[in-house]
Amino acid sequence: MKRRRSGSSGPFRHWHWCSDPGAGTQRKITHKATKRSTSPGHRARAAGLGNNDTVLTVGLLVVAVLLTWPVPRLLPRLTLLEHVPGATLLLWQAVALSAIFAAVSLAPMAILQTVRHGREIPAPAANYPMLAIGLVISGLVIARLLLQGHRIGRDLRIARREHAELVDLLGVSPDPEGGDESITVLAHPTPTAYCIPGRRHRVVLTDSTIRSLPADELSAVLAHERAHLRLRHDLVLEFFTVLHTTVPPAIRSDLALREVRLLIEALADESACRAVGPVPVARALLQLAGANHPGATLGMAGAAQRRMELLGDTDAHRGLATAVATAAVLVLCVTGCLAWGALLGLA
Repeated sequence: MKRRRSGSSGPFRHWHWCSDPGAGTQRKITHKATKRSTSPGHRARAAGLGNNDTVLTVGLLVVAVLLTWPVPRLLPRLTLLEHVPGATLLLWQAVALSAIFAAVSLAPMAILQTVRHGREIPAPAANYPMLAIGLVISGLVIARLLLQGHRIGRDLRIARREHAELVDLLGVSPDPEGGDESITVLAHPTPTAYCIPGRRHRVVLTDSTIRSLPADELSAVLAHERAHLRLRHDLVLEFFTVLHTTVPPAIRSDLALREVRLLIEALADESACRAVGPVPVARALLQLAGANHPGATLGMAGAAQRRMELLGDTDAHRGLATAVATAAVLVLCVTGCLAWGALLGLA
């Protein structure tokens, strides 16, 4: 037992007995903590933290909107980027992936800011209804992507398989005595060249193509189509087609998908130029400019005028390529940092 002095002051001081020596200290600590937690400064700091977290979530929303609507319309207008198709295609992929990530993570982040107090991540068991809302919204976005991916992938593979069977039935090898089995020649009066991606990929030429093109131009055509197969441009185009069809028609951009096709063809042209030079590639492209090919395949023709202009530019544009690649990395980093900061309350 220990005597403690009451809080009164002056000449009349009262004493009381306390059985717990730490009780007075505990009361003082509790009183100070309560006073501090309810002080205007503490409330202002907590409110400021919540506002900063909200800013990060709003920033993620802005990024999702920008990468889904204005950016796919702006990039095709920057024709200078077409001179570095590899880096520009990387930038397009960064924009697409960041848009998907922002759209999927936006709803859970918004729900998190609604139920969070401070930097602590709330326990899921205490917020099941709100957690379910966020997961359902994100799940709908992911489900639509997967459904479109399944539909488009299935349709493309069926079309390629059926066309490959038809080509095997009607076509012949250019060299029956042990030539390249991946090349098939069809009898047709129109010069045409295209490739069929897949497990048993092949390059398809018409006999009029072989008759009308000299050896160096024919080599350019084969190098172009083999570049499509080696670099798996079919998968890149399929990825962007899935995204294009997933976005609602009111905000999707057909110009963006056409630009991606142009970049893919420009990449194949660059590979062919390294093999045979730009002049045979340009002449072959001019010869096949009006040719058609099945929709599920990748052909030599397409956007011939613009590709001829790009073939005439022999500069390396290394500085531009570095800048575009850096922009691609920044797009991914900004989106990831916004989401990570909103998750952990690091504003």
